[in-house]
Amino acid sequence: MLKKFFITGLLVWIPLVITIWVIGLIVNTLSGVVPDFLSSQALFHRHIPGFGFVLVIAVILVTGMFTANFLGRRLFTLWERLLNQIPLVRSIYSSVKQVSDTVLAPNGRAFRQAVLIEYPRKGSWTIAFLTGEPGGEVAGHLPGEHLSVYVPTTPNPTSGFFLIVPRGEVIELRMSVDAALKYIVSMGVVAPPAPIAPVAMPEASDAHLGAR
Repeated sequence: MLKKFFITGLLVWIPLVITIWVIGLIVNTLSGVVPDFLSSQALFHRHIPGFGFVLVIAVILVTGMFTANFLGRRLFTLWERLLNQIPLVRSIYSSVKQVSDTVLAPNGRAFRQAVLIEYPRKGSWTIAFLTGEPGGEVAGHLPGEHLSVYVPTTPNPTSGFFLIVPRGEVIELRMSVDAALKYIVSMGVVAPPAPIAPVAMPEASDAHLGAR
C-alpha cells in the first residue's frame, strides 16, 4: 500500500518538478545574457527576480518590430554585411543563421510534420520529423526522390540522428508535432489519440508521403 502511494506521489511531483526546472533553466540562461550594466542591481539598486528574462524578451520583441519595417530591414542588411567581412565571425554567423532561418521560418517545412520510418533496421519503426529535402552534391548522388528527416532520441529529443530516406519509405502521420514529441518523451507511454478515420499502415516499399 505504501509503495502504491509513493508511486502515485511521484507521478504527481515528477512532471511538476521537471517543468519548474526547465522554466528555471530557460529564465537563468536568458538572464545570463544581460550585461551587468543593464541588470536590475545596476539600474534600480535592488535585485528583481526575472528582470533579466523580461528584458531579453522585450529586446527580442522590439527587434522584431523594428526589423519588420523598411528602415529596420535596411539597417539589418548593413549589419549582416559588416559581420560577413569578419573571417571567423562570418563562418559561424552564416551557419547559425542558415539553420535558424530554416527551422524558424513560418512557411518552412522543417519540423512541421511527424512521419514514420523504418529505423534502425527492417521491421522496426520510429517517429521522425521532416526537415526538408537533400540538395547540392548530396542530392546528385542519390537515385530517385529522398527526404531529410530528424530522428530524436528518447527521452531527450534534443539529441538524435539526421537521416536521408527514400520518399517511398516515409509515411506521413496525422498527429501534430506536439503529440509526437509527447509520445517520444514518454517512451511510448502517452500515445496520441487515433485519427477519426484510421488508415492501415502500408508496407514501407509501397508507402508514399502524403498518402492517406
